[in-house]
Amino acid sequence: MVNSELKNKVALITGANQGLGLEMSRQLGQHGLTILIAARNLEAAKTAATNLHNEGVSAVAIALDVTDSTQIKSAFQEISDSFGKLDILINNAGVFLDGDWLISNATSVSINIIRQTFNTNFFGLVELTQVLLPLILKSPSSRIVNMSSIEGSLTLHATPNSPTYDSKPFAYDASKAAVNAFTIHLAHELRNTPVKINSAHPGWVKTELGGEGAVMDIAGGAKTGVELAMLPNDGPSGGFFHLGEPVPW
Repeated sequence: MVNSELKNKVALITGANQGLGLEMSRQLGQHGLTILIAARNLEAAKTAATNLHNEGVSAVAIALDVTDSTQIKSAFQEISDSFGKLDILINNAGVFLDGDWLISNATSVSINIIRQTFNTNFFGLVELTQVLLPLILKSPSSRIVNMSSIEGSLTLHATPNSPTYDSKPFAYDASKAAVNAFTIHLAHELRNTPVKINSAHPGWVKTELGGEGAVMDIAGGAKTGVELAMLPNDGPSGGFFHLGEPVPW
C-alpha cells in the first residue's frame, strides 16, 4: 500500500503526542512527510515533535483540542499560512470514559459520559474534518483516516461469539459506530474527488486507552492507519479496515 508519491507531503495527526498518534507520526515521518503533531497540550506536542525531530522526522507541534472550535479555526489558519494545503488527516484523538471494556452499560451509563465521549470521538472529529476540508481538497491525492474500532461494528456486536459480543461499553461503542457512519457518508459525497476516506481498526493495542491486557504493541497498532494514509490512487474509499482486511460494519 505504500505510495512513494506521498514523500514531502503534510500530515496532521490529532492526539499525536503519545500512543498510536505518536507512533503513526513516527512511521509516516520515516517516509519523508512533514508531520503536524496536534495535541490539546502544546508543550506535550512540542516534546513529541522534538523527540521525533531527533529521530530524523520533520515534525511541527500544533495546539489542537478537537472539542474547541476556536482552536480548530486557528489550526486551519496555521496550516493554510504555512503549507497552503493538507495531504493527510488522521483523526486519532479519542477518549474512553465508560470505565471498563467488559461491561454492558446501556441502561446505566450517564448522559454526561455519552456527551463527553461524543464531543471528542465524533463531534470534534466531524467539525475538524469539515473545517480542514478546503485545505484537503487542495491536495492532488489527499487521504482522511478516521481511527475507529472493532467496537463500532454493529454487525459484530449483534453476532454471538464475535470478539465484541460480551464487550459493550455503550458510550464508546456508539461514538465509533457514528464515526463509521461519517466515513461512509463523507466518502460518498467526495467520491468524484481524489480524496480517499476510510475507517481504521488498529487492533487491541497496548496504549493508555487499550490497557495492559492488550495483545498488540504500539508499532503494530499503527500499521493500519499508516497504510490507509498512504493508499495509492487506485486504493479503496469508504471502507473499514484492519491490516488490509475489511472489518464488517
